[in-house]
Amino acid sequence: MIRVGIVGCGNIFTMHATSCVHLPMAKLVGVCDIKKDRADRAAKKYGVQAYYDYKELIDKEKIDAVHICVPHYLHPIISRYALERGVHVLCEKPMSIELADAEYNVRLAEEKGLKYGIIFQCRFNDTAKLVKENLENGKLGKVISARVVLTWCKPDSYYSLSDWKGTWEKEGGGVVIDQAIHSIDLANWFIADEPVSVQAHLSNRGHSIMEVDDTGEGFIRYKNGATLSFWAMNNYGCDEPIEIRLLCEKGKVVMSYDEAKITFDDGEVLSIEQTPDGIEYEGGKDYWGFQHIREIEDFYRAVEENGEPFISGKEALKIQKLICAIYESGKKKEGIIL
Repeated sequence: MIRVGIVGCGNIFTMHATSCVHLPMAKLVGVCDIKKDRADRAAKKYGVQAYYDYKELIDKEKIDAVHICVPHYLHPIISRYALERGVHVLCEKPMSIELADAEYNVRLAEEKGLKYGIIFQCRFNDTAKLVKENLENGKLGKVISARVVLTWCKPDSYYSLSDWKGTWEKEGGGVVIDQAIHSIDLANWFIADEPVSVQAHLSNRGHSIMEVDDTGEGFIRYKNGATLSFWAMNNYGCDEPIEIRLLCEKGKVVMSYDEAKITFDDGEVLSIEQTPDGIEYEGGKDYWGFQHIREIEDFYRAVEENGEPFISGKEALKIQKLICAIYESGKKKEGIIL
């Protein structure tokens, strides 16, 4: 039985706690939040001990694994503390704000022989798995060009409810690092090659109380000649489904998180709709998807069997490097050679 603690009892907490208690190989033993009322509510709901300092949770409960569900700037700090004490880490995206912090923790986990997983639950969607399978088996050939579009709604009121979102220091950015990171990660995963250059433009066009990007667009070139274009903004009137399009050597893909359609050049068509796993995540948001439990189970299996998580820290460094390059290019207002 894997003894599990969760640090951070905010919005995303429900996805982790609900998944944990539904999986037979794990036991939730403690939760932590610096906001006492949130920690107390979560502890009471799940019948575990409440903590208000992550160090106490990690040190006193003798946990085997910790889920990290806190503001972005704390991700590498708490991850490092846990890894240094022999605790496996499953951290929400992004790994960090600064690339060097993410790289350090990947090395540390390897040196300690610990599992270090990063949440990119959209890779576990049936839609994404169908597309990846047909790229890997050669039916689609390689990706020639990819396109990502995200138009969501995050008004000033959204940022006013948070003491860390909308800041460079604590969030590390806006629409790109917080919302579009998942769809950019999927496109990058589908292309499965090394990015060599990034051109990006970032701006704040519709918000008055935050300092980060609410609009981002860019163009990425890969070593094998593939390209990825993206446009993301959170000034729309509602949260529309994201759209990823792939032009491949042997066909085309049009997909969102919930639907995917592959049209092969020979006329064959494959399509799929995402089906929930039947678990109710109280307070969960539809656009998060419902595949946290699949990734969390995969992580627990890696701990049990001394295997590698499907999305390890080393794997997640690929999208971390790309996101950091997008922000570097956007801030410098020039292209970046990787």
